[in-house]
Amino acid sequence: MFTKQQILEALQKVIHPEKGKDIVSLGMVGSINVSDSGISLTIVPERSNDPLIGSVKSLIVKTLKEALGPEAVISDIEVKPRVVVEKAAIKSIGNLPGIKNIIAVSSGKGGVGKTTVAVNLSIALARKNLRTGLLDADVFGPSVPKMFDAGSYRPEVIRRDNTDFIVPLEKWGVKVLSTGFFVDPSEAVIWRGPMASNFLKQLMTQGDWGVLDYLIVDLPPGTSDIHLTLVQEVAVTGAIVVTTPQQVAVADAVKGIAMFRSEKIDVPVIGLVENMSWFTPAELPGNKYYIFGRDGGKNLALESGVALLGQIPLVQGICETSDSGKPVALEDSVTGMAFMSLAGEVVKQTEMRNRDLKPTEKVRMNKPG
Repeated sequence: MFTKQQILEALQKVIHPEKGKDIVSLGMVGSINVSDSGISLTIVPERSNDPLIGSVKSLIVKTLKEALGPEAVISDIEVKPRVVVEKAAIKSIGNLPGIKNIIAVSSGKGGVGKTTVAVNLSIALARKNLRTGLLDADVFGPSVPKMFDAGSYRPEVIRRDNTDFIVPLEKWGVKVLSTGFFVDPSEAVIWRGPMASNFLKQLMTQGDWGVLDYLIVDLPPGTSDIHLTLVQEVAVTGAIVVTTPQQVAVADAVKGIAMFRSEKIDVPVIGLVENMSWFTPAELPGNKYYIFGRDGGKNLALESGVALLGQIPLVQGICETSDSGKPVALEDSVTGMAFMSLAGEVVKQTEMRNRDLKPTEKVRMNKPG
C-alpha cells in the first residue's frame, strides 16, 4: 500500500497549466486517503469555475500512475474550491451577447465526417469575411485541435467585470475553443455526464468570443446530454445534420432531424450535408465512384423537407490535410470550393430562417415533481 508521503511527492510533479507551478506548492492538495479501494484525495482550487480543473484532474491520474505504477488505483478526486462562484454570475452572460447566429453541426452516427464538415465550414465562413467561432462540443472525442494543428494550445484565462473569460485560439480567421485544449491528447476523457455538461457550459458562456456572425458548434455523434445542455444554455439558431449516402447513416440522420424538430427541442434544421458523396481519385479528377451508395442524403433532404446544403466528395486530400492540420477549405481546390459553396448555402438558409421564423428560445425542461 502506498504512503501519503509517496503520493504527495508524486503530486509535486503536477503543474497547473495556467499558473505554471505544482499543485502542492499552490496549496491545492487537501486530504489524501489510502484504502483497499484505492487512493482518494481532495483538491482545492481557488474558485469553483476554474476552467482548467478537468485538465488538472487528468494530470493527477496520469502522474500518479507513472510515479506509483499501474497498480495504483485512483478511486476518487473530490473538488472543494475555496471560493464558490455563484451560478447567477455565469447565467447573466449565458445568452452569449454579440453572437448573431449559433449553428449546431450534428450527425446521427460517428464516422460520417461531421467534425471535418464543421471545421471546414467554419474556415469557409471566415474566408467569406464573416466573423466566425468554432466550439468543439465533442467533449469525449475532441479532434478539432488536431485539425487546427493546435494540440499544444492552452487557453489563457482573463478577468473582466468580475468574471473569468477563456481566450479562444484564433487561427485562419476562426476563434476556437475545445475540450482538447485542456486535457492531454494521449489521455482518454473519463467524465460523468454532469461534469462534461458543466465544462461545456463554461466554454460557451465564459468563452471570450466577442462579436461573431456565426458560432459553429460541433456536437458529439448521436444524441446525448451534451445536446440537451446546448439547447438549454443558449438559443440555437439552427441545426445542420451531416450524413453519408449509406443507408445506415441516413437512417440515423432521420433520428437526428427528428430530435431537433421535436416539440421539446424545437430547433429549426436549416439543412443537410451529404459527405463522402462519391470518391474521386486524384489521378482521375473527372471520375466519380459512388462507393457508399448514391444520393442517400439528397433523397432524405427531399423526403424531410430540408435543404440539401451540399454534397462533399471523398478525396484523399481531405484526410491528408485534416491530419496535417491544414484543412482543405483553405485551398482553392475542387473540394475547397465545395466547402465555400456549402458556406454560401448555410448563410442563405440561415438568413431565410431568420426572416421567416421566430427566434429560437432556450429549452426549458420541466423537472418532475
